[in-house]
Amino acid sequence: MQGDTEMTLDQLKAEVKKFIQNREWGKYHNPKNLAESICIEAAELFEVFQWVSLNEAASWSDVPSKLESVKEELADIIIYCLSMANAMRIDVTQAVLSKLEKNEARYPAGKYRGRADLF
Repeated sequence: MQGDTEMTLDQLKAEVKKFIQNREWGKYHNPKNLAESICIEAAELFEVFQWVSLNEAASWSDVPSKLESVKEELADIIIYCLSMANAMRIDVTQAVLSKLEKNEARYPAGKYRGRADLF
């Protein structure tokens, strides 16, 4: 199985697209349904951490069963996000870099470094 360093984002988007096409799920993968699914899967990830302390959650990268739960929920979110990108013909790299540029202007590192009081 390939990892982050062996597969491009475009290749990963193609794998998601192929998975959906092979099941004829395209008719369900419209922007509205995908946005809902992203939120639902994000809530499932949040549920994994419900009632857990910050220290306990931080230690989960060393607990295989907990790490697996996080990986699966995160993968579900990413799959739906990539499906949304496919459905809306969004270049993810371009979108992320553009948003980072906007955030850099909005939250300059010199002013906001180490601060959580952004709002």
